[in-house]
Amino acid sequence: MKNYIKKILFAVLLALAASFSAQAGWIDPNGLIALGAVGMIQMNSAQARVIDPILSTVAQGYKNMELVGSALFPYVPVAQRGGKIVSFGKEDFALYSGARAPGANTKRVQFGYASSNFALEQHALEGVVPFELMEEANAVPGIDLGRNAVFRVQNIINLRLEKAQADLAITAANYAAGNRLTTLAGATLWSDAVASDPLANIEQAKDAVRAQVGRYPNTVVIGAQVLRALRVHSKIIDRTKYTGRDVPTVELLAALFGVERVLVGGAVYSDATGAMVDVWGKNVVLAFTDISGVADFGLPSYGYTYRLNGAPVVESAYQDRNSKSWVYPVTDEVAPVIAGAAAGFLISPAVA
Repeated sequence: MKNYIKKILFAVLLALAASFSAQAGWIDPNGLIALGAVGMIQMNSAQARVIDPILSTVAQGYKNMELVGSALFPYVPVAQRGGKIVSFGKEDFALYSGARAPGANTKRVQFGYASSNFALEQHALEGVVPFELMEEANAVPGIDLGRNAVFRVQNIINLRLEKAQADLAITAANYAAGNRLTTLAGATLWSDAVASDPLANIEQAKDAVRAQVGRYPNTVVIGAQVLRALRVHSKIIDRTKYTGRDVPTVELLAALFGVERVLVGGAVYSDATGAMVDVWGKNVVLAFTDISGVADFGLPSYGYTYRLNGAPVVESAYQDRNSKSWVYPVTDEVAPVIAGAAAGFLISPAVA
């Protein structure tokens, strides 16, 4: 009987809280009232930090189409915030003798080894939606400012990750001398639409990767300025003029280069002076990367992005009374790594 009375009292308190909140002009984006927000029930820190499963799903499935870093560094879920990078040798290509005499031990082959360390970086931002805007948006069907706030925050977090991935991929010091071409200059730069030979340079890069890991690159990432040069290059146009396309597309470039995909790094960021800068610059990166992640464990894949299981997450929105706003916290924990530099090739710069 006592429990029944308690339930009735709780329901009354909940109704009063909802009425009080509505009169004050507070709108709960999740259709729920946190009683602690109006001073009726206090929540401890464990209760306060609740993950919103719906918005977390939104954050995990969201992808900005301008960002291509995950093509070179596919996501790999990890259970810990630090550990060893799994790298691979050339075990698949060795001529092992599997012959075995009766009673003799069977020979064993081990694939993969722990190389250098990785440590996930946590990046957390909060999207803010003022009560007034939330109230007005609720009157217009199809507008979800909470989801929009999560998307905007994800854009910022993902741009930072794209920059980190690009910095790894376009740093010449991360490659052996045989896996980089940094001597293009003058007429050999692809911006010279007549004298340069991008197709020959690509073939040189492909052969270098195959000589190292036994696989041709399957992915090419080019900067936006590189794409512009290739679209007007005489040798590219000559090879594609009978395709019915006025301008070479990335699909045609992939066919010309003999790779599965060509992706254009179109992302830009604002530097300290406010100028907009291309994240991928004037560079070209070729790589054999395990497109499916680590499903085929043991391939000498170029790189990975280690991400904490369940990330990114969106905590339940909370009210900031001082700014009269709903706040949406988004947290991601990631670390891009080059697992096998021999599976990649850098052309830097490719254009003037």
